[in-house]
Amino acid sequence: MSTTRPKVNPLSRIPRQQRLVMAVRGGAGTGKSHFIRSMAEAGLGRLCIFDVERKARLLKGVGNHFDAIEVHYPDELPEFIDWALSGEGQAQNYGCYALDSWAGYFSAKHSEVVAAVRERTGDPLAQPSAEELAADQMILQGVLRRLCIESGKSVVIVDQIPAKGKEAKEDNEVGRVLPMTASGLEYFVDIMVEVSMQERDGEILRVFQIVKSNSPAFEVGFEMTGDITFDDFISHMKREHGTELPMEAPKPSSVPEILEEKPSPISLVPTPMTIQDLIAKAEAHGFKPADILTAAKLYHNQHNIYRLTPDEIADLDRRMTARIEKTQTAQGQAAKPRATEITPKAQAARSLKRA
Repeated sequence: MSTTRPKVNPLSRIPRQQRLVMAVRGGAGTGKSHFIRSMAEAGLGRLCIFDVERKARLLKGVGNHFDAIEVHYPDELPEFIDWALSGEGQAQNYGCYALDSWAGYFSAKHSEVVAAVRERTGDPLAQPSAEELAADQMILQGVLRRLCIESGKSVVIVDQIPAKGKEAKEDNEVGRVLPMTASGLEYFVDIMVEVSMQERDGEILRVFQIVKSNSPAFEVGFEMTGDITFDDFISHMKREHGTELPMEAPKPSSVPEILEEKPSPISLVPTPMTIQDLIAKAEAHGFKPADILTAAKLYHNQHNIYRLTPDEIADLDRRMTARIEKTQTAQGQAAKPRATEITPKAQAARSLKRA
């Protein structure tokens, strides 16, 4: 069975669809789940929410306008994502995804690491080392990589902020790789938005503020206030960025995804000469089998010509051919008259001249 992978045409990977990948962070009750529900009304296709916190049941339209898959155990999340992206879930034709929440998944998996460390050390207060935390992050970030990069769709990752000021304190502790949930998340998203409830001019408003950005359409510090939806961010990106790539579906492409392999030219391999062929050629040019045996002893230390290898037979054939060509050349030169030789005709002419 051939295991050669087909060669991908690099030109088929030129972007043909615009999308927005964002992280929405905030405290409890700031409307993060309602924001991701608005993706279902952004014209991107059917929404699929991976619901770690099992709160999507409270959102209007669940099961009708969008799907919410409850994750009962942390290890289920990678399996559910694989189902949606490359398994039977592809038949649902999802156009966008959301994870609610990254903190819920990360903390559950991280608690398993802490429990394993304490069981291994026997210390009920033991904590993972900085190296163990970093390794833990690298493994768990595979979930983000699958959703944010490999899906090729618009994605919202919901994250939680426990309390103002607590993050900075934890992040500055010696040997800690915290905030664990935020660290690395910004590398997988286009923008990171912090949502909060603020009082402005005597009115309580929901404020969406850009805190990290990899997109020229969103500057750090840019704010949107009020009942903001995912479509508002898309509209702003279109106005500022002026992209020609569609959001709904990829642009058609005439470039094939797989490069056609050109068939290699067929090379005719000559049939190796056998010892019978060599004997027949030798006898045709006046040699004897004994001459072949003498050459086999001299050049290959072989006393039985029927044990000669194909390479040894080919070598003796080259030597014989060179000997035949040399003999033929010598015979041709001997047949030509020398310049100083007097032929009978010339002798007769001289006799007549003397007479």
